[in-house]
Parts: sequence; C-alpha cells; structure tokens
Amino acid sequence: MRTRPLKVALLGCGVVGSEVARIMTTHADDLTQRIGAPVELAGVAVRRPSKVREGIDPALITTDATALLKRGDIDIAIEVIGGIEPARALITTAFENGISVVSANKALLAQDGAALHAAAEQHGLDLYYEAAVAGAIPLVRPMRESLAGDKINRVMGIVNGTTNFILDKMDSTGAGYQEALDEATALGYAEADPTADVEGYDAAAKAAILAGIAFHTRVRLDDVYREGMTEVSAADFASAKRMGCTIKLLAILERAADGESVTARVHPAMIPLSHPLSSVREAYNAVFVEAEAAGRLMFYGPGAGGAPTASAVLGDLVAVARNKLAEATGPGESAYTQLPVSPMGDVVTRYHISLDVADKPGVLAQVATTFAEHGVSIDTVRQQGKDGEASLVVVTHRAPDAALSGTVEALRKLDTVRGVASIMRVEGE
Repeated sequence: MRTRPLKVALLGCGVVGSEVARIMTTHADDLTQRIGAPVELAGVAVRRPSKVREGIDPALITTDATALLKRGDIDIAIEVIGGIEPARALITTAFENGISVVSANKALLAQDGAALHAAAEQHGLDLYYEAAVAGAIPLVRPMRESLAGDKINRVMGIVNGTTNFILDKMDSTGAGYQEALDEATALGYAEADPTADVEGYDAAAKAAILAGIAFHTRVRLDDVYREGMTEVSAADFASAKRMGCTIKLLAILERAADGESVTARVHPAMIPLSHPLSSVREAYNAVFVEAEAAGRLMFYGPGAGGAPTASAVLGDLVAVARNKLAEATGPGESAYTQLPVSPMGDVVTRYHISLDVADKPGVLAQVATTFAEHGVSIDTVRQQGKDGEASLVVVTHRAPDAALSGTVEALRKLDTVRGVASIMRVEGE
C-alpha cells in the first residue's frame, strides 16, 4: 500500500462541504483501505474565514482557492461551491494544474458540461459528479457504467426533494400550495427564496445532465422544457384523485421512437397511483429508468441534505483516488450520437384540462368540436354546473403538445369559455 497521502483541496465548506470534511476525518482509516493510500485534506477554501468550523484545523482554511490549487501538491479537488463562477474558473484551474475534480455543481455541469469534460480529457484527468443529480442515490455511475452496454430509451423521475415534499403535503393533507411551502420552509426543506426549486430550474439542470448520460448526446439546460409547480392547486389534486392519480413534479427524458432525436422536459404531471413514483413521499427522490435489455429500473433515496450528498461526493473521491493510483481515468463524456433535442411541441402525451364555462346547452358540443378541429381526441368529460356557471374537465387521448396548445388557444377565444383553470399532463400510464 502506498504511504504518501493523496492530497485533497476542498472548495467550499457549507452544509455539504463540512460533511465531506467530517467523513474524511472520521472514516480516514476505512478510506485508506478502500483506496489503497491515505487521503489527506490539505486545504479548505472558503469565503468567510472567521466562521467556526468544528472539526477542521483552522490552519487549513484559506480564502484564496486559486492559490490552493496552484501550490503544486494537490491531487484531487472537491468543488461544492455551487453556481457558475467562481466554480467554473476554479475547476479549469484545477485541470490546468493536473488536478482531477469531484463536483456537486448541477447548474455548472448543465450549462458547461461539454467544455469541462473536454478540459478534463485534454489534461488526462477525471471529472466525477454523482452528487450533482440525486444526492445520495447512485444514479450517474450506474447509467454511465453499469448500463453502458444497454440502450436507455426513457428516464422519468422526481429529482427535487423540496417540490416533492410540498406536493406530498398537498396530496396527503389537502393543504394549499402556500401552506405546504410554508411548512417546507419551516422544516428547512425549502430555501428562503425557493424559486430554483418550485419553478423547476433545479430539476431542469439535473434533467440536462441525465439526458446527456442516458442518450450519449449533449443536452444543455436551455434544451430542457421547464414549467414550475406554483399554479398546482387543491382542485388539481381533487381531480387527480378522481382519476386514481396523484401529482408530481417530474423530469422526463425520452428517445424518439425512430431513435433520431430526444426530448427533455420538467413539469408537474398526474401519474397513476399504480406507478412506483406515486408512492415517493416527503423529500425523497426516485428515478425510473427504462432500458432495452435491462428493462425497468428504479433508483430511490434521499436526494438532498448535507450527509446524503456528502456520501455521493466521497464515493466519487474513492473512485477518482483509485484512478490516480492506477494512473488511469474513468469514463468521460459520451456524446457520440449527437442527437438533436426536439421541441416540446413534438412531445406526445395525455392531458387533463379544466375549463370554466357557461352553464347552458351546446357548450359541451362547442368544446368537443374545438378539440376535434385541432386533432385532439377526447377520452372522458366531466361537467358540473350551478347558477349559470359550470366547470368542464376534459381528459384527452395521447396527442402532440403543439396540438394541445392550439386547442387551448382556440378554447380561450370561445364566448362560452370563461377561462382555462388548469392544464396538466398525464404520464406514467
């Protein structure tokens, strides 16, 4: 066994970084045995050096991350800063100085993953990022390595714990969106500004990363269709229950039937209670992968939090450290298919549309004609009326998203339609 330690620079020491440092210290002997050499925390770059960080030698603390990476003895950098800059510049600096990188930065990887992979390959180094997608859940490596000989056709999952907690509370207690969000904030599941979570930005970044791995093609954050969940209401959940469904914020990645393109999208959707994802509760994540030979696989577990995310970071650290000792690198970017990402209008699925309409004869026929004129077939209709007002709930057969959008636009122009209360896709059937 090699006795000279592999030296690690920790960039960022917040919730995740402090847990990484703790595990590296408390499990040092086990990590040495698993890797074949000791790993030593050689420096910790932070913004606020005066903050007390329990268990970390103050002599390791620095505010100059660039100098830490350039000092000449660092083997591996762990980046848990988040955001685009300075994380991007620091990872680039690490590669330029012969340092492999472990990152948990979903936003950066979704935006600039191709460039970072190219830089790692140019310098013969590793870029690992298991923690960027689903916290503690092993997902990136199984898709990138265990399923490397298979063909993945579809990935559908819950990849944001905050939104799943909110929707689960709305479903199980009948709470409204704001009430469920307030509870999530009080329990620490939601940030003071929850926009990245509830508007789907966090899930969209993860979707871009997963799509690239699943389909061996480059998918950027801008390629992912995104809808938030702030408009989901108690009435939507009531309708879902009548259909034997619940509502989840889903990331859905699909290969076209002809294999010539892919789609990537994030939005709330109704899914049947019989689907495995419907039973994912609280702040848990789960991802359903459909592969040609392996069939259907489901990955489930805590998708956020300091300790779970640190677990994924340490798993990558062990893998990268082993590669260093073997003077090898693990799998890099696989983008050989170069498949185009189709627009949302090409996506084919079912829809649940709730309309506020005038309660008078002929309304249903007028609405049905509008659907037919746009090539959208109706599966079921439910109507309730009182005092000249009525609600009309239409569930369609599968249709292209563009056709549904055209239908809704036409419905809004009808004198008998007072408003389109909600539009929800129906998935997982």
